[in-house]
Amino acid sequence: MAKDKKKKAAAEEESAVPELFTTVEREGVAEFEERKSVFIGHCIRVSSEEEANAYVKQMKKRYADARHNVWAYLLRGGIVARYSDDGEPQGTAGVPILDVLRKSGAEDVCMVVTRYFGGILLGAGGLVRAYSHTASLALAEAHIVTYERYDEIEVRCSYSDYQKLSADLPAFGAIVDGVDFADDVLLRFALKQGQTAALFEKIREMSAGRLTPAVTGTRFDHD
Repeated sequence: MAKDKKKKAAAEEESAVPELFTTVEREGVAEFEERKSVFIGHCIRVSSEEEANAYVKQMKKRYADARHNVWAYLLRGGIVARYSDDGEPQGTAGVPILDVLRKSGAEDVCMVVTRYFGGILLGAGGLVRAYSHTASLALAEAHIVTYERYDEIEVRCSYSDYQKLSADLPAFGAIVDGVDFADDVLLRFALKQGQTAALFEKIREMSAGRLTPAVTGTRFDHD
């Protein structure tokens, strides 16, 4: 009975993993000036609230001389959403940043927008536009990407077979992870799950059934 429950839990966990996952590829930084106020946006991928809060703390320390370090983050497909106006009028800073994140389709993302006040009041509408625009610029610099499920594959082959495989892999969108050269060749690569069966059939035909590629794991990756 316990084994059955574990199998059921594992199956449910597997089914809960999305086929697609959209987030940012790298840290993005952008600067925007509006009526002498300077806005600096930083955007990064995070995997937990702890990581997000640590990043916010890091940015606040770096820009400790700034009047405002406004932040927002969005995690787990939007289930977790937090923000702070950090002293700006309510609704003029943190919420606009969070709205930019939501509309982008990205998740597991943290944004901090620092403002150096230039002495000229921008008004509520001006603040919303400035924070939104800076967030959009930083998000663009962070480069939104959509990750898909990939199979991680290994195949051991001869040097001549390796040459043939190397020519075929690009057509299937394979990502080569590594090649070990010894008496034979161990080729490691990743492939979108929808392409795996077709490539395995291609390898079997090419080698007259001599080669037996194996799926060693799965991961999220992108082109």
